[in-house]
Amino acid sequence: MDYAALAGGMQQAIPFNAHLGLEVVEIGPGLGVVRLPENPSLLNHVGSQHAGGLFSAGEAASGGAFVGAFAEMMGEITPLAQSANIEYRKIARGPITATGKLDDAEAKVAELGAEGVARFPVAVELTDGEGTVVAAMTVQWHVKKNG
Repeated sequence: MDYAALAGGMQQAIPFNAHLGLEVVEIGPGLGVVRLPENPSLLNHVGSQHAGGLFSAGEAASGGAFVGAFAEMMGEITPLAQSANIEYRKIARGPITATGKLDDAEAKVAELGAEGVARFPVAVELTDGEGTVVAAMTVQWHVKKNG
């Protein structure tokens, strides 16, 4: 699987993420890494990364983890983020890296193959340039086979 091509495709696929300047750094099996650059037009009232930008970066990283796990089936399925929650832990300054991980991805792919539907969480950590976790997020995905 050409994960670099998948990352490039994700970079282009979602106009809102491009509007925010999100950069898809890496996609792998059950892994998605997205960078939220610091941009003065996207900061909040205290000069830190806006909560909405952090949420979007986390959701995009979870999507990258999903795509990396289900890449072979993407033309046959419809994925939807069903719900998400986020915990803002520290003031987020500078570029932020969101890393999404889908644990036991192979089992979820097998479940989708057997049942035609799969629901699962993707855990995301958002870190600043020093590696401090500034937020943690969980995105619940619902994936269904087409037809």
